[in-house]
Amino acid sequence: MAETKEKKEKATKQAEETKAAEAKQEVKETVSPEEFLENFNWHRYEEGIEQVEDSKLKEFENLVEENFVDTADEEVVEGTVVHLTDREAIIDINAKSEGVISLNEFRYNPNLKVGDKVEVLIDVREDKTGQLVLSHRKARTIKAWDRVNDAHDKGEIVNGFVKCRTKGGMIVDVFGIEAFLPGSQIDVKPIRDYDAYVGKTMEFKVVKINHEFKNVVVSHKALIEADIEEQKKEIIGQLEKGQVLEGTVKNITSYGVFIDLGGVDGLIHITDLSWSRINHPNEVVELDQKLNVVILDFDDNKSRIQLGLKQLQKHPWEALGEEVKIGDKVKGKVVVIADYGAFIEVADGVEGLIHVSEMSWSTHLRSAQDFVKVGDEVEAVILTLDREERKMSLGIKQLTPDPWTDITSKYPVGSKHTGIVRNFTNFGVFVELEEGIDGLIYISDLSWTKKIKHPSEFVNVGDKLEVEVLELDVEGRKLSLGHKQTTENPWDKYETEFAEGTVHTAEIAEIVDKGATIDFNEDIVAFVPSRHLEKEDGKKLKKGESADFKIIEFNKEFKRVVASHTAIFKEEEEKNVKAAAKRSNQAEKTTLGDANAELQALKDKMEGKKK
Repeated sequence: MAETKEKKEKATKQAEETKAAEAKQEVKETVSPEEFLENFNWHRYEEGIEQVEDSKLKEFENLVEENFVDTADEEVVEGTVVHLTDREAIIDINAKSEGVISLNEFRYNPNLKVGDKVEVLIDVREDKTGQLVLSHRKARTIKAWDRVNDAHDKGEIVNGFVKCRTKGGMIVDVFGIEAFLPGSQIDVKPIRDYDAYVGKTMEFKVVKINHEFKNVVVSHKALIEADIEEQKKEIIGQLEKGQVLEGTVKNITSYGVFIDLGGVDGLIHITDLSWSRINHPNEVVELDQKLNVVILDFDDNKSRIQLGLKQLQKHPWEALGEEVKIGDKVKGKVVVIADYGAFIEVADGVEGLIHVSEMSWSTHLRSAQDFVKVGDEVEAVILTLDREERKMSLGIKQLTPDPWTDITSKYPVGSKHTGIVRNFTNFGVFVELEEGIDGLIYISDLSWTKKIKHPSEFVNVGDKLEVEVLELDVEGRKLSLGHKQTTENPWDKYETEFAEGTVHTAEIAEIVDKGATIDFNEDIVAFVPSRHLEKEDGKKLKKGESADFKIIEFNKEFKRVVASHTAIFKEEEEKNVKAAAKRSNQAEKTTLGDANAELQALKDKMEGKKK
């Protein structure tokens, strides 16, 4: 800039010393506009314009009009790189001075050199030092929107520079505009390393423009999808069930593996990866692995293709030796546990089920988890074997003797034992005498005297209980037990103590519907009908009132006792009535003479007592 000022001063001095003819020589066609501007004395021109001939002024105006650009605002002009420094590029736009642009604006073009044509926008017409400041970035932006819109409308392919990663994708420089490249639009395959694309120049297609927010979305995937679609149609047209193809593991999920068949994707479900049970597909395959697969099925338009891997191998059941038969002992590993049993892998891909009922001789069913856990090595006996259905059932309890084999000698009818309460039902209690030997105590056989509505009122699960064997069904493997039979029946002695006609003293315990109850002891609760509560004075007994009661009914079988207070004095009345009636009958038969004799005898008796 200092050099420019010196040139201007020099030009002024020369203009003052030269004649008008020499000025004419300076504006010949061979003189460049820059030289003219540097050597022209603007101050002298303004002050002494009247001294210049009209023809020379006209010639100067024509020269400026032909060579100088019109630097209107927001107008993009083309300039030429005339010089490069470490930090700036000097651009000639045919203005009165050259412009300066920072090299940072040319980072996308590291091969910039002197002589290159570049688009610029006047940023500052003249800064404080008189320098013209240009902007290539702003010029690119203005032109870029035109180019981007044109490319979007025409569907043209554009080049872009991948600047950096961002959330969900990449930032791409397209014509100087920062466009967004979603991660899903980078390639048809899932991208695992985004950083590998940073710094690359790639081809893109403009797929979306938001003019309001000045957002641009580009896609690289869209360029290759068309080719893939053609390839996909060709592959789909040749697909057949049972066909074996080579594919690449594209994605692994918990439920299966997606295979790229060359533009067409298929799914291998986890159950079709291996004949053996697996917990996750990554136990069998890994990403980008190439493998052969067989087509199992597909829908009508072949958009969903079901593949198989294990089907390329012989089924393990077919390899199972013929020597394996029912009754053999086998060893295996527990692979799955359910409430109803456990699956045991006895060979690769060959499993057998041990039902929970085959894990113990006990008839008290429990969960399979009470006996085994996943990963356990167990020994079992083959119970059933169906090679066509590929099913096998196993048993563990068969490895130990059946406790019912000698049941009649161990638990004969009438024998007494101690068992553990294992379970309740509404009608009774299941008691385990030993592993595999369970018996049922009906609710009526729990107590001689208590009226029990539910077994939980009498015992708890896990309690030890004395029992007596009442019945034994060996074929049906059923054992009937009783608890009350282990003690003497108190009703045997109550039958005598509270026999009908006996009288006992007690108080009214409760007034109930149609009568009242009285407690003779902890076992016997007698019922007194309402009409039998009446006292001799006509009133009725009340709760808590004590009185004598006569047993009018005693039923040992149904444990029913009925008592009466009224019967006590009513019986006396009946006796008196009977006695009076008897005396009346005798009086009718007695004669008058007899009466006199009796009177005389009575009189003699009284006189004798006086003497």
